[in-house]
Amino acid sequence: MANPLYDRLFGAHAGKSTPFLHLPDGSTLTHDAFLKIAAQIANAMTEAGLKAGDRVAAQIEKSPEALALYAACAQAGLIFLPLNTAYTADELQYFIENSGASLVVCDAAKSDTITPMAAALNAQVETLNADGSGSLMDKASAQPDSFATVDRDGDDLAAFLYTSGTTGRSKGAMLTQNNLLSNAETLVDHWHFTDQDVLLHALPIFHTHGLFVASNIMLLAGGAMIFLPKFDLDVVIARLPEATSMMGVPTFYTRLLSDDRFDAELTKDMRLFISGSAPLLAETHIQFEQRTGHRILERYGMTETNMNTSNPYDGERRAGTVGFPLPGVELKITNPDDGSTLPDGEIGQIEVRGPNVFKGYWQMPEKTAAELRDDGFFITGDLGKVDEDGYVHIVGRNKDLIISGGYNIYPKEIELLLDDQAGVLESAVIGVPHPDFGETVLGIIIPEAGATPDLDQMMEAVKTSLARFKHPRKLILMDELPRNTMGKVQKNILRDDFKDMFAPA
Repeated sequence: MANPLYDRLFGAHAGKSTPFLHLPDGSTLTHDAFLKIAAQIANAMTEAGLKAGDRVAAQIEKSPEALALYAACAQAGLIFLPLNTAYTADELQYFIENSGASLVVCDAAKSDTITPMAAALNAQVETLNADGSGSLMDKASAQPDSFATVDRDGDDLAAFLYTSGTTGRSKGAMLTQNNLLSNAETLVDHWHFTDQDVLLHALPIFHTHGLFVASNIMLLAGGAMIFLPKFDLDVVIARLPEATSMMGVPTFYTRLLSDDRFDAELTKDMRLFISGSAPLLAETHIQFEQRTGHRILERYGMTETNMNTSNPYDGERRAGTVGFPLPGVELKITNPDDGSTLPDGEIGQIEVRGPNVFKGYWQMPEKTAAELRDDGFFITGDLGKVDEDGYVHIVGRNKDLIISGGYNIYPKEIELLLDDQAGVLESAVIGVPHPDFGETVLGIIIPEAGATPDLDQMMEAVKTSLARFKHPRKLILMDELPRNTMGKVQKNILRDDFKDMFAPA
């Protein structure tokens, strides 16, 4: 027996004095020093009575110790549940109860709220703060810095990631050791990562992007990370010359482009910029390449699958697309009504199958059966198409589809047109209730700084370019769009805010 995830990502670096984490204070943590911290945490959790298969929920700020908690869970055979630091106490209670967590690790500032709630659910509580202090590390520091790795199988669960839950309760996506490991192996190869790479890491680590893409890749490749607590423009610009690669959400790249210090000279030693978690505007692609000479590589993934597709490392990185299915991943576009496969060029729901696809939703067999087919294909809920060259285009979420007067309307098509209009930074198109048509189209416009877009002129552009049934009933100016922590536009909030716009008087 062995423990594939721990052995490949972590254990392979035992005894190595190579740099792993370059920290904000200028210090560096080696691979071996990091593993010793993880072993101490594994010992502390085992001494507290946790055993293989138990769940560990963590709502903590990003720190080397927070990452070591993930390693410790892998080594001890525990299932890791990283939770968004923005979740409220009510949301946290649901996650603890739903997962049956044996241990909750939280910031000391939240301990008074969480401890009685966790106690009522038979969960222990330890604290871990952003500076690495807290009761968990107090107990861990008294433990040996070696730990006998617990045997686990590749099909054993390694983590739960709770989906953001825009409709109904959040679902716990069960990810196995093989799910995480296979995806990391594919991406290291596909994106050409080696032990010479230094990744600038400014993403949160409670989400698949920062934890299971960025961190797993660098662990497997044996490289180092500039490990920043969050995206700070000045800090990122100061430390970019030390890096060879960066992963970010689109907001990172638009903020960099807003600063004159960000130029070709600053990025001359960079090998790769990767973007994900939300769509990147074509305009950002163009500006980025003009400014730096680098073409951002955009890819597509989700909580339940990690990465599914990627633009090529060698070859054309095509703006507005998410590239091709990754090696080992099958992707098809299907008719939402009957599941039949649609020809290239037609819009339908995206389904994927591969070793990266999760095992199902924790304690939700009906949801699992509804979204995970018997043949292993996962219905992603995303709408898309494959063009004549094989590139995958995402046009929106299934739940964002607008049906007006019996016609299907894909918001992305209208958003691309609105984004092209003078003075527009970005747009969001939603469906809202309408007494005659069931739903009608509403366009939300975010102006560029200092600009006042001409809404009448925009409507004329729409009328000349799109069929009448796709025309927005109204365009509305707003300062900004509501987004989640990963930069995704939260259209559910917009739909709720404007649901009564066309209600009968």
